[in-house]
Amino acid sequence: MAASVLPTDWIKNWEKSGKNDFVFCTTDLQTALYELCWNVVQGSLKVDVAASLLADVMVSVRPVWPSYLCPVLTRCFNLDPNRVLDIILEVYECRSDQDEFFIPLIKSYMCEHQTLCHILGFKFKFHQEPNGETPSSLYHVAAALLQHNLIALEDLYVHLLPQDSAIVEEHKREILEAKQIARKLTMVVVPSEKSEDKEKDKEKEEEKSEKPPDNQKLGLLEALLRIGDWHHAQNIMEQMPAYYATSHKAIAIALCQLLHLILEPLYRRAGVPKGAKASLLKPLRNKQAPAPVETFEDLSKDVFTMLGYLGPHLSHDPILFAKIVRLGKSFMKEYQSESKQDTKDKLDSLLSCFLSVSDQVLLPSLTLMECNACMSEELWGFFKLFPYQHRYRLYGQWKNETYSNHPLLVKVKAQTVDRAKYIMKRLTKENVKPSGRQIGKLSHSNPTILFDYILSQIQWYDNLITPVVDSLKYLTSLNYDVLAYCIIEALANPEKEKMKHDDTTISSWLQSLASLCGAVFRKYPIELAGILQYVTNQLKAGKSFDLLILKEVVQKMAGIEITDEMTVEQLEAMTGGEQLKAEGGYFGQIRNTKKSSQRLKDALLDHELALPLCLLMAQQRNGVVFSEGGEKHLKLVGKLYDQCHDTLVQFGGFLASNLSTEDYIKRVPSVDILCNQFHTPHDAAFFLSRPMYAHQILSKYDELKKAEKGNRQQQKVHKYISACEQVMAPVHEAVVSLHPPKVWDDIRPQFYATFWSLTMYDLAVPHNAYDREVNKLKLQIKAIDENAEMPLNKKKKEKERCTALQDKLQEEEKKQLEHVQRVLHRLKLEKDNWLLAKSTKNETITKFLQLCLFPRCVFSAIDAVYCARFVELVHQQKTPNFCTLLCYDRVFSDIIYTVASCTENESRRYGRFLCCMLETVTRWHSDKAIYEKECGNYPGFLTIFRASGFDGGNKADQLDYENFRHVVHKWHYKLTKASVHCLETGEYTHIRNILIVLTKILPYYPKVLNLGQALECRVHKICQEEKEKRPDLYALAMGYSGQLKSRKVHMVPENEFHHKEPVNITTPGGLQNGPGNSSKPAAAAASTTSKNEEGTAEDAGEFCVTAIFAASVLYQKGSTLAHSQSEVNSSRLC
Repeated sequence: MAASVLPTDWIKNWEKSGKNDFVFCTTDLQTALYELCWNVVQGSLKVDVAASLLADVMVSVRPVWPSYLCPVLTRCFNLDPNRVLDIILEVYECRSDQDEFFIPLIKSYMCEHQTLCHILGFKFKFHQEPNGETPSSLYHVAAALLQHNLIALEDLYVHLLPQDSAIVEEHKREILEAKQIARKLTMVVVPSEKSEDKEKDKEKEEEKSEKPPDNQKLGLLEALLRIGDWHHAQNIMEQMPAYYATSHKAIAIALCQLLHLILEPLYRRAGVPKGAKASLLKPLRNKQAPAPVETFEDLSKDVFTMLGYLGPHLSHDPILFAKIVRLGKSFMKEYQSESKQDTKDKLDSLLSCFLSVSDQVLLPSLTLMECNACMSEELWGFFKLFPYQHRYRLYGQWKNETYSNHPLLVKVKAQTVDRAKYIMKRLTKENVKPSGRQIGKLSHSNPTILFDYILSQIQWYDNLITPVVDSLKYLTSLNYDVLAYCIIEALANPEKEKMKHDDTTISSWLQSLASLCGAVFRKYPIELAGILQYVTNQLKAGKSFDLLILKEVVQKMAGIEITDEMTVEQLEAMTGGEQLKAEGGYFGQIRNTKKSSQRLKDALLDHELALPLCLLMAQQRNGVVFSEGGEKHLKLVGKLYDQCHDTLVQFGGFLASNLSTEDYIKRVPSVDILCNQFHTPHDAAFFLSRPMYAHQILSKYDELKKAEKGNRQQQKVHKYISACEQVMAPVHEAVVSLHPPKVWDDIRPQFYATFWSLTMYDLAVPHNAYDREVNKLKLQIKAIDENAEMPLNKKKKEKERCTALQDKLQEEEKKQLEHVQRVLHRLKLEKDNWLLAKSTKNETITKFLQLCLFPRCVFSAIDAVYCARFVELVHQQKTPNFCTLLCYDRVFSDIIYTVASCTENESRRYGRFLCCMLETVTRWHSDKAIYEKECGNYPGFLTIFRASGFDGGNKADQLDYENFRHVVHKWHYKLTKASVHCLETGEYTHIRNILIVLTKILPYYPKVLNLGQALECRVHKICQEEKEKRPDLYALAMGYSGQLKSRKVHMVPENEFHHKEPVNITTPGGLQNGPGNSSKPAAAAASTTSKNEEGTAEDAGEFCVTAIFAASVLYQKGSTLAHSQSEVNSSRLC
């Protein structure tokens, strides 16, 4: 063997204490090795000193070192080859950072793999003493040998402790202990302070005394990860329970460091935010380590698998957490921008991988991070790119499954619940701010657990809603999204009954959650798509309980209230423009709802839910009665129907006032499509399409004005009429398909469409309401001027606001006045073609009531007023073939069936309709001059209809004032008779509805003293009967009774209400009811009936009107309720 000359800088001097000095100096490598080994064998030189010497010269002689060392040890010193291998491993341990030297050395000397593995195994066994600790250098040596395939993992694994079975048992024990700790935290125990302190001290002492035993498998695993040997590390982790290995911080950190190195190139390319700077990471020098990833496709090789093993323990490295999130964000942007289907399919698999990482790694890791709001916001930047369906699925897994997969998470869940209880016990309106900070801090890591507990408390205690909503202002964006999910999950809880035990009312927990929804979604920027889709899905399933949520959300976010308990002033304001509605039409001022209503509108349009919700609500009204309400209490069915209907009206009003013309027209189909294809009831179909027609007419009108410039009022009116004709002509054709052809023999489609397409805004201007609101603003300005404490800048700002609002109201009033004038002119031109004379007047009125008046008068409070005003308008327009007297008679004559078929809210609307009708009748009844002016020469009050039309100048054909007073008395009597009948039935619905109706019409009925006394007597009896049986009826009856007594001073005797002396009535065929002929009404009616059978259609209509007057004569003899019972029946011949 050729000698080698060594460089002089490696020659050293050693001093050994306790022995004579010696000098080692030579220039021959083989001689030097011989001398070095001899000193080691003789004991004059320690092994570690010799190893130090060898390390110093390795760099210079590395290529030839193995060829010298092994022969020296084996031949010159006659050492056993296994002993030589042992010495090499010992030296390798001392200089474990010199892999590049020792690995080739061992390979050149290589004996059998089993031999090397056994020697290494003996080294591990040497450290398996009770208090032994395996050095990290030995783990590194074993890891390096495994990575270079010099030993097999399965051969070495059997030498390591503890056994796999022991690891499994330890894992089970940890889970059991965690559950016990959680159980202790959730137990309702009130121990003394001393026992609490003792228990805490004991736990601390146990934690200090417990030292984890040496786990060689985990030590080897850590070493493998540090050198980048993922293949063998993965094999070891597969032998252990899930997340057991990475639950040890050192292993989790080692795996995180390996991931940093692998992700570095891709992160630099796609993940680094703009403007961010960071130090570059040096890649592993080990060629056997996993290759760094360059593209998103490369992540599938190892990175996703590594993250899966890391699990919740990514929490140890927030920087790596942020990198993963940013890479996910970059991938989602690339995924969303990709248009090619082939590439999209490939990216779909990566999307599922990122979702899995989010479920198994990111969210659990966030749980273990101590109040890291920055990571929560970073994660939201990634999650917000997912559809809400994906996000909610992730939240569901996080809340219901993740916390049971790991002992540490079990403890965290229990601690979070315990802390949430502590905060909620002390939360009040006075300490919202500090409590809110505590809630915010707790929510950054464990929002699902926290919100689940908060919602459970709100369901029990609704007085917590306001402080809880105010305390949520410290949440992150991710937490708000999680809150939305938790609310939906609480609403969908199948274990909760949505009805109270009496099955007549909606459960209070549902009402509390609905109220919370409205307040939270209005105040905070939470995505609404999930809650809106939930309500839609419930409606699809035929369930209407959750419409309460939509009602609250629209009310809070848009400020649109739906209530039938409006005052007269509010109702009047609701007939004006949007500004007047906002100022005077609602109980609360609509302020600061612009942003929230815009968010609601955007959510509905973006997810195409506006029309589906409307259609489902319209269809569900009947579904409540015929499908959903099969086994439910009638009272609950009525409430559900009212809730469904009110929400439809509220939601439709929101869409009409917030959607642009284009958006509305684009989404709402025509009436015939709504009714025939979507099976929408006619009233709801016109309600939805009515704003569309108004928008279209105004748009066409503006278009015509621009096309032909003209300022004269007459030109504007003609252009408006032309616009109406162009827009409404298709509607007139469309409505024909809604009813059988026979219907159109009496009323024209034009009349039908006109009735359903107009609103109170089109018929009259509420001048009083505008003046009232303007005066309020003037008083506010005066109060601001007189307020000496208000700062000047605030004074100026408030005055400017009030002045601007005042100008808006005045401008709106002017605009509405011009609009009403145009509409009335249009109706004046159309009226002659509204009604045909093909059938009897009775049939015409019947169809008008059946198809127009009754369906709409119970639709909303505004519609109730509209119906009454429309009847009056048709009368004032002197519409041919319209009998006003017959219309009023049919409305007042028998209200029993109508009242009995109404729900509670419909009863209020019907009562309001009757009140408005009675208001008109009372005005005509009060003064002869008014009657002569408004009715005296009108075709609606003709007592005889002729085949050739009417002669307005023939006074004998007109109903005179005194006979009209008799007719009004008859109507009052009929109302009394119907009311008493309903009160005597004993039926809950009849009694409740008639009491509601009577309360509504109280300003104009009863006016006659004896009728009022009859009602008072019967209501008093109801109060006595229902006091113990049905408290709600008792409350209604008592309320009405008190109001009725206060109205007694306004009642008059019957002879003052109408003259009881007989008055001549001109009747066909010589029939007269005079002073000496009062006993012949029935015969007269009979003769008229026989005449009607042989006469024309006009004669039949003539008889019906005459019968009204004939029946009214029966009351002139001073008849009472009991005496006139049999006589009044003859009036039903009509």
